[in-house]
Amino acid sequence: MSNRSRDRIFSRLQAAGKPASSASAATPGLPFEALGLDERVDKLRGLMEAVRTEIHVVEATNWIESLKGILRKREIKTLLYAPDTAIGDALTKQWSADDGSDRLPELVVYEGAIEEFKDRLFQIDAAITSTQGGIAETGAIILWPDRKEPRLMSLVPPIHIAVLAAEKIYTTFSEAIITENWPDKMPTNVVLISGPSKTADIELTLAFGVHGPKELIVFILKN
Repeated sequence: MSNRSRDRIFSRLQAAGKPASSASAATPGLPFEALGLDERVDKLRGLMEAVRTEIHVVEATNWIESLKGILRKREIKTLLYAPDTAIGDALTKQWSADDGSDRLPELVVYEGAIEEFKDRLFQIDAAITSTQGGIAETGAIILWPDRKEPRLMSLVPPIHIAVLAAEKIYTTFSEAIITENWPDKMPTNVVLISGPSKTADIELTLAFGVHGPKELIVFILKN
C-alpha cells in the first residue's frame, strides 16, 4: 500500500470519528399527514386485515361480551391472561359473574417462573394481552412486554388476542415514540406486530403459525 493510499484511509477514519456538527445532527422529521381518530382506526384496520389479522372495533364498555362471542365460536378451552392488570381484573370479574352455562374457556393465570410453567404454557389455546398503542401508517400494534405480560404470552399460544385503545393509535412510528416519551421509559423489548406469524419458502408459499401465533385478533376499544 502506498503512503498516499494509507494517508487517505486514515483521514477518512479520523473524519468518521469526529462528532457531527449541530447543523448536520439536527435531522428534520419526515413530513406526514396528521389523521383524525376515525381515519387512524380505519387505516390501521385496513392494513392489518390485509395480512390476515382479525379486527373488531367495539365500545370500550362492553368489549368483553364481544370477546366471549369470539371464544365461544372458536370453542377455545383455555385463555391465558396476566393477573394484576386492567384486562386481568375485567376478565376475572366477568367470569366469576357467569353461571357456568356460557361455555366460556378456563382462565389460566400466567405466574411463576417459566421453567415451572412452560409445560402448561404450550398447552394453552389462546392468550390475551394489552398493547402500548398502534401505528396507522404501517398497520401495526405495539407490545410492551414486562414482568406481568412477558413476550411468551404473545408468542407461544396459537391464538393471540390483543386489546388496543383507539386513542392510542398514532399516525406514525415517530409520533408514537415522541408522544409516549420512549427514551425515558423504554423496556428491553418492544414488539411491533402487523399480523399472525408467517413465513415463506423458496417457492413463495406462505405458511402461518410456524414461528408464533397462527391467528391474531385485535379488539380496538372506542369510547
